[in-house]
Amino acid sequence: MRIVALAGGIGGARFLRGVQHAVPDAELTVVVNTGDDTTLYGLRICPDLDTVMYTLGGGIDAERGWGRQDESWKAKDELAAYGSPTAWFGLGDRDLATHLRRTQLMLGGATLTEVTASLCERWQPGARLLPMSDTQAETHVTVTDPETGQRRAMHFQEWWIRHRASLPAESITLVTHNELLPAPGVLEAIHDADVVLLPPSNPVVSIGPILQVEGVRDALSSKTVIGLSPIIGGAPVRGMADACLTAIGIETSAEAVGRHYGSDLLDGWLVDVVDAGVSVPGVDVRAVPLYMTDVVTTAAMARSALDLAGV
Repeated sequence: MRIVALAGGIGGARFLRGVQHAVPDAELTVVVNTGDDTTLYGLRICPDLDTVMYTLGGGIDAERGWGRQDESWKAKDELAAYGSPTAWFGLGDRDLATHLRRTQLMLGGATLTEVTASLCERWQPGARLLPMSDTQAETHVTVTDPETGQRRAMHFQEWWIRHRASLPAESITLVTHNELLPAPGVLEAIHDADVVLLPPSNPVVSIGPILQVEGVRDALSSKTVIGLSPIIGGAPVRGMADACLTAIGIETSAEAVGRHYGSDLLDGWLVDVVDAGVSVPGVDVRAVPLYMTDVVTTAAMARSALDLAGV
């Protein structure tokens, strides 16, 4: 079985671990959001790619859900001592090595796809990880600065981490200076897939950017696509997806997110049992337990998604 997943962030990475547990012999390709990517201290940082790579490769900090296990923070503390204005970004010492190596390779001319494959040689995630695009694209959030009263745009990471999404987002935009082309292998993987899964990732800033890549939506139109709701009982399972949904005028509910994706994308939509009765026109909606309490329960979620797809 050939499975493609569009993923980003902690929820997506944890779900993918369940997919591997449910169907260990499947050929899994993960197209990962790069809209969260940023450059700090001259280093190219790819949070979602790293979270998926560390999670599937056994190096993630399981409690936080991001960054390396057994991490230390000496470099971050020193940056704060120097008064760095971006010391709020959590660069751990072990994690820092990944960003150094990525930047070293990219400065040598390697593409993000090539760099990701190189980094995965160490981690052996058991899946092919592809960035959504080799074109640099960054999610920006427009807010009103509480100090000046002026509207300004900031990188998603500043809004999400530094401000904890506490500043009301007026718009969320994927900014790119060049045509947003799919990374090599992305469209081919979708074309060859038996099923495409949308994990319970943030629909606005994790799945949304991938769907903006040229050709991706068209490629998905002929595939069986099953999504899992990141919203349970009117609230995000983790994180601040509600702040992102509010910014684009979408209610924080399993039904609203399913309708946001729509029947032109989804064939099936899994919601939690507390949301039984949700209706999405043209989409087969089923209610199953969706809390990822451990690998076994997450594997059951994955199996439910595959059953809904009929594979």
